[in-house]
Amino acid sequence: MTGQAIRISGAVQGVGFRPTVWRLAKECGICGSVWNDAEGVLIHAWGDEQMLVNFKQRLFEEQPPLASIEEIITTPLDEEIEQSQNFQILASRGGKIQTEVTPDAATCADCLAEVLDPLNRRYRYPFTNCTHCGPRLSIIKAIPYDRSNTSMADFILCPKCQAEYDEPADRRFHAQPNACPVCGPRIWLEDHRGVRLDSDEDGDVITTAARLIREGRIVALKGIGGIHLACDASNEAAVARLRPRKSRYAKPLALMAADLAMVERYARVDEVEAALLQNRAAPIVVLDAAGEDLAASVSLLQHTLGFMLPYTPLHHLLMRELPYPVVLTSGNYSNEPQTISNALAHERLADIADYFLLHDRKIINRLDDSVIRIADGQPRLLRRARGDAPRSIPVPPGFAALDNILALGGELKNSFCLMKSDRVIMSQYIGDLEELNTYQDYLQTLDLYQQLFDFSPDLIVVDKHPDYLSTQLGKKLAAEKGLPLVEVQHHHAHIAACMAEHSLPLDSGKVLGVALDGLGYGENDQIWGGEFLLADYQGYQRLAYFQPVSMLGGNKAVYEPWRNTLAHLFSLPSSEQLFAEYAQLEIIQYLNAQPLPVLRTMFAKQLNSPLASSAGRLFDAVAAAIGICRESVDYEGQAAMMLEARAVAQMPQQQDRGYGFVLKNGCLGWEPLWKALLEDLKENVSPTVIAARFHHGLSAAVATTAVGLCREYQVDRVVLGGGVFQNRLLLEQTSKLLREHGLDVFAPAKFPANDGGLSLGQSVIALAAGKNISGVGVDQFSGRVL
Repeated sequence: MTGQAIRISGAVQGVGFRPTVWRLAKECGICGSVWNDAEGVLIHAWGDEQMLVNFKQRLFEEQPPLASIEEIITTPLDEEIEQSQNFQILASRGGKIQTEVTPDAATCADCLAEVLDPLNRRYRYPFTNCTHCGPRLSIIKAIPYDRSNTSMADFILCPKCQAEYDEPADRRFHAQPNACPVCGPRIWLEDHRGVRLDSDEDGDVITTAARLIREGRIVALKGIGGIHLACDASNEAAVARLRPRKSRYAKPLALMAADLAMVERYARVDEVEAALLQNRAAPIVVLDAAGEDLAASVSLLQHTLGFMLPYTPLHHLLMRELPYPVVLTSGNYSNEPQTISNALAHERLADIADYFLLHDRKIINRLDDSVIRIADGQPRLLRRARGDAPRSIPVPPGFAALDNILALGGELKNSFCLMKSDRVIMSQYIGDLEELNTYQDYLQTLDLYQQLFDFSPDLIVVDKHPDYLSTQLGKKLAAEKGLPLVEVQHHHAHIAACMAEHSLPLDSGKVLGVALDGLGYGENDQIWGGEFLLADYQGYQRLAYFQPVSMLGGNKAVYEPWRNTLAHLFSLPSSEQLFAEYAQLEIIQYLNAQPLPVLRTMFAKQLNSPLASSAGRLFDAVAAAIGICRESVDYEGQAAMMLEARAVAQMPQQQDRGYGFVLKNGCLGWEPLWKALLEDLKENVSPTVIAARFHHGLSAAVATTAVGLCREYQVDRVVLGGGVFQNRLLLEQTSKLLREHGLDVFAPAKFPANDGGLSLGQSVIALAAGKNISGVGVDQFSGRVL
């Protein structure tokens, strides 16, 4: 017989891979053994040549649902084996860690059937799982993925569960979170004081929780990756009570429905969206609202709703007792990290939740819900977390493997990346680091990932912004460890992230990058946010940009949109004449009520009013001008999202024209836009029409500028990036115009366009410049002009 060592790498642990190997070996007549180690799965197989060929082919074709084989490497084995020997599954072994960690997965059909079967021993057990579903990243402490390295180590398997765990033919063979009502985690219900409550007569606390929700109460519910706050989404009083308690006054609230049919009562769902709702990641899917109404306070945007379906047995059992969707929003005060522990739940949520549905399985890794939306014909992640992280991607073709690279991301919507060998591992969404608890969670998650992946950095990458906490941390770590530090320009990182996602090779040449976002640190201490870059992984050249406009009051302009309207009007020629000419307009009267002399002085002398070429602030300015979200915003991007919502309402009727622009010496100016907009306001044109014309005009301005630059610099690929491109209308209209001119368009999909994808770009830029980095110190290579 021929002997082969078969090395399989990828997401192959904790997914039922070894039982699949065992079954296929039996069916193919293969002798030998299989085990997990730090690099993945290793098989020692003996058989004749054709048997081994068939075996390897079936391994690839019949891999378990949650598995993802990246590579199969075969080497010969010299030792012999008795032909009569069986195929065995051996214990895990250690070594240098190179394997994947599997994302958490929604409850599979087989487990759900058991939970709903009155004759099954797991009937109504909320922690039912198998090798095809259940918690993974949320409970893991170390690699290899064995029960002893998870929070399930606290629960000793009963004889029946142990028998399942030991039987290779069983669906639960080596299912590390395996449990039942006899030996597994327990669930209970408490009031806001921490007093446990007696359940209903049937002894089911989930039934009691459902009744409380029907009565209009807010219930904190501990799930798989964090604690949520649940209330009746059809009860305006309940939702309106939740918002101020949580300090979330305007941001849309996520929803959970019992099944697809319930979702379709409130939103339009096409085939792709239905598949997304029902896939193993079970993300929140942003849908167009249609049909029955929910509580008005659920979504102030009105045109979209974010729905998810149950992804744990607990959710399935709860939702089967409710005739309507529930709000299921993160258990935290606004901008804080989602609570994951029982003790912190009472400490932080006692003033928000009326009741607590808790359990004793510890959450090791906090995981927010992933958020996805169809735009320009593709699913695009807006937030990458539960169900998607920490799935890795290969580095693009042409890169030489370097030492370990740690990319620390940005300040907002943070994620970080570990680059190890030829893989890039991005963390789940962390959040905004300027909030202390989020920053502490960032540090803890960073430590955990380095432990999980046996990772020690040889190079650290940060954003060039000196005030970012992630940048300051990177500088501190580099100094302490004596490591090289690379500073990467913000918008170059956005473009490189999209290039890496689409596997554009290192030597594939330059692209035109269009990066539109709120703010990013540019060159010479400038603030950028509307950039056209001739770029590759190794550098960029700024070719064009949005007209820089003052941020009146500095950071206040981010939170008070009217300041941006005023700054744009101040920037126009003869602005005082315009104020007189349009004095009867409501927006001018509003602005005149502000301390204009002081603000004009600040503008003229740039006192606490830095210039910013920001696309995000342009959206804020237009939104405030037409009376949308004028005084202040409750969350980042609120004014832009509300402006998009108004434009969507008008789009079927508004296809004729958009507002104009002027391009001079690479500067994209908005004087024609503002003059036309003021005239429209004077003529009492509706805000929805103005919003639509703005989107049409901006899309045309971006596309026209990009097409001209592509022709001038002889490039045929346009790469989009930055959070503003999460605006579906802008992305679709701009992409359509670019394609009409024969250009290839690349936009983020598997990783967020916003700063959540920044660390991916940072890591590949550093990898591309690896040969230029030597010794300890700071390298700002990405700012060089091509």
